[in-house]
Amino acid sequence: MQKKSLITGISGQDASYLAELLLSKNYEVHGLLRRVAIENQEERLSRINHIKDKIKFHYGTLESYPRLCEIIEEVKPDECYALAANSFVQVSFEDEFSTMNTNVNGTHYLLSAIKRYAPKCKIYLACSSEIFGKVHEIPQTEKTPFHPRSIYGISKVTDFYLGQYYREAYNMFVCSGLLFNHCSQRRGLEFVTRKITNAVAKIKLGKQKELRLGNIEAKRDWGHSKDFVEAQWLMLQQDRPDDFVIATNETHTVKEFLEEAFSYVGLNWKDYVVIDPKFYRPAEVDILIGDYSKAKNILGWGPKIKFKELVRMMVDNDLKIEKNKIKQ
Repeated sequence: MQKKSLITGISGQDASYLAELLLSKNYEVHGLLRRVAIENQEERLSRINHIKDKIKFHYGTLESYPRLCEIIEEVKPDECYALAANSFVQVSFEDEFSTMNTNVNGTHYLLSAIKRYAPKCKIYLACSSEIFGKVHEIPQTEKTPFHPRSIYGISKVTDFYLGQYYREAYNMFVCSGLLFNHCSQRRGLEFVTRKITNAVAKIKLGKQKELRLGNIEAKRDWGHSKDFVEAQWLMLQQDRPDDFVIATNETHTVKEFLEEAFSYVGLNWKDYVVIDPKFYRPAEVDILIGDYSKAKNILGWGPKIKFKELVRMMVDNDLKIEKNKIKQ
């Protein structure tokens, strides 16, 4: 029998790769989509335009509990992937209340709606390495204490405990993925990795002269989104729900990302990068590096795309995009 999946945040980076994966496995894929997305489909649905005819869209937002109930009652999914969120950390410092409202209430509403209308549905909650914040140990595992340093991180800690509560109180199949930084060619331009590769492409083509960044000494564990969504799917194929760190076991500074991206096109990053204090966080997270041993042992998962390959894939993609703009 064909499985039905519901993905919130269907137009996002992870959701696009996940939808491709699920379609390849013959799932019936449903996606929660904000109505504003249809006003400019070419841009807002750019990540899923190539598969949008294969997805059944449901218009609504995480903030509307009645609408979520209607969608869950209608779809009755076998699996739900809760990927929608206010996920840009820097904005969470500026707009604390909408970040908490969307991320916490949205997750709570979704869990409650599923409990009411599809209690057998397996649920994946997208948590984040930002929950570790001011880290208490290196590397971080599923047992590392939480110490978030942003409203976004705090919201994801709450999501984690909401998932644990519904799992223990109502015997629901809820898994939280403690995903470390992951990006791809489909990453939004506001995120530092894509900001860098997009700037590299523009500078190489003479369309931009400098790149302004904040703390380039911050260390992160970067993987590819395509690898990480496979882990999300694997979590829901298990007999018992559990929480997993998904990472690469490697850490690199933003400076290393810069060096790799600029040198790949024959440029020296020092000639173009300007450190701008306005991009520093009020409370910095200095180092994140995850130990994915549990995911390896239980899920049989491991990252396939390495750091250098990830950076070069992103640069190549942005070069292609910017060259096409010139042709137009």
